Amino acid sequence: MIKELVKDETLLSKPCEEATADDADVAQDLLDTLASLEDAACLAANQIGVAKRVVAYLDEDDQPHVMYNPVLKLGLDAFKTTEGCLTRDEESKVTRFDRIKVAYDELADGELRPCKRDFSGWTAQTVQHMIDHCKGKLV
Repeated sequence: MIKELVKDETLLSKPCEEATADDADVAQDLLDTLASLEDAACLAANQIGVAKRVVAYLDEDDQPHVMYNPVLKLGLDAFKTTEGCLTRDEESKVTRFDRIKVAYDELADGELRPCKRDFSGWTAQTVQHMIDHCKGKLV
């Protein structure tokens, strides 16, 4: 279901709780909402009012993906940039990594299974943005 975006900084600044397989409906709401937004690349659950560590993003081919409980494990080639955000009016100056390794859970057959994946470029930047949202970091 398409959800309204939350701009309440009190909610967005709180660290999210660990997600479980029972949060599959949240993941679907993220995918539906992300698909409804023009020029959006990623979305975290707290941006639709759910304080769980679930994120959705589009890869370089505009294919949607969901990660549960993402954690940045390694970052290489740091750079400074300015980012916009769907739920904040002003842009933020941030340091990002061009290449990252992320550990996360993926839902398969009704269960969360641990995964690791390397990302680079634009997708690495969007994934880092979403991990910040899960930590309650306003970006």
